[in-house]
Amino acid sequence: MEDTIAAISTPIGEGGIAIIRISGPRALEIADAIFVSPRGKPSQFQTHTIHFGAIGNNGHLLDKVMLAVMRAPRTYTAEDVVEINCHGGLLNSRNILSCCLKHGARLAEPGEFTKRAFLNGRIDLTQAEAVMDLIAAKTDRARAVAVHALEGHLSRRIEAVRERLMTVLARIEAHIDFPDEDVATDTQDQWLNSTLEILNTLQHLSATAGEGNILRNGISLAIVGRPNAGKSSLMNALLGQDRSIVTPVPGTTRDAIEETANIRGIPVRVTDTAGIRKPRGAVEKIGVTRSCNILATSALVLHVLDVSRMFSHDDRELAALCGSKPVIHVHNKIDRQHKLKLPANFPQRQTVEVSAIRGDGLEELKDTIEQIALSCQVGFEEHEVAINERHADAIRRAIDVLASASRELRAYSAPEIVSQQLRIGLDAIGEIVGKTTTEDLLTKIFSTFCIGK
Repeated sequence: MEDTIAAISTPIGEGGIAIIRISGPRALEIADAIFVSPRGKPSQFQTHTIHFGAIGNNGHLLDKVMLAVMRAPRTYTAEDVVEINCHGGLLNSRNILSCCLKHGARLAEPGEFTKRAFLNGRIDLTQAEAVMDLIAAKTDRARAVAVHALEGHLSRRIEAVRERLMTVLARIEAHIDFPDEDVATDTQDQWLNSTLEILNTLQHLSATAGEGNILRNGISLAIVGRPNAGKSSLMNALLGQDRSIVTPVPGTTRDAIEETANIRGIPVRVTDTAGIRKPRGAVEKIGVTRSCNILATSALVLHVLDVSRMFSHDDRELAALCGSKPVIHVHNKIDRQHKLKLPANFPQRQTVEVSAIRGDGLEELKDTIEQIALSCQVGFEEHEVAINERHADAIRRAIDVLASASRELRAYSAPEIVSQQLRIGLDAIGEIVGKTTTEDLLTKIFSTFCIGK
């Protein structure tokens, strides 16, 4: 790239330190123009060193800073990089950034530093996406998966698949280029076996998409029940903090309250809803309507039943509203006298007994939430790979075309037909790591990044 970019790489706002990053062929030249130090100019400094000095603009001091010099290619972008560590604050960091732009830098686009790292061969696309996954991780489990991808574990698995597929394709195309003799049956069987092995590997990778989506985006969980069943107490217990107001008065919660809980490494968006019953007043009616909407759109439901009260029509209505979605019946207040008796025709669901106030049964409830959240997914061992939606789409396309190629090989079809299908599959797999890309694809990926990353 011929131009030089700059941006603030730390969150906007007040803080102890802000970092302005400059990358490109003129990074050191720009640093020379704005940085003053008794040790000399940045272009004279050794690579990977940091120096104290001042940033000035037209002879006016802007700030005392620490300036780091990192020369290509041993940098994040594989270009010359300068990082200015200044005092935090919105105005101060913006003034220094403006000074960089005035002396020849261009404001970086979202994700442009990471995009340059990809274009310059520092990382591939899966590693670039792992950068954002690491930043956005809400749990240690999600963070560990992101680090795993950043280290190149997913890249290596995809590259291994590409190499195997290219080998099969090369052998088939060799027969196409030198058609002196018919393809032997055992040769075509070897091609089929190799293709089926690749197909099996891709199907295994595809099966991790659901878990990858859960770790990145979490699941939505609604806590529902009739008034004063202990929903707010249960939410506070799952969160480990007092988020919802708890009182003995039925109907305290009038509106939905949402927070994210870390449950066994899964980000769970927990929503405490208003008690669902025949509303008493306009405000409660709105709250009950919202609760029903949240119940309808949540991936998992905790239906809280108060064991210290008799079974009611409201409990039956709530069970019906849950429909066929995953539900855990939470029998709450087990520290009190047990009066709840479920009718014989009450829906059979997983049941956990708890005391939200005392904490009894909470670990079992968390285990059950994890089990249901991942029940339709493939578990992975110790931070194994978990693909994202873009990877999953490319792998699905590759699986479809390789399955078709396998059918053609079983039918001993012409090698030209199989070759064409395998090449389409190879291109789809190449999209994952960036071997086959378009500018539109890169724009779509890196536009989701923050400016400065």
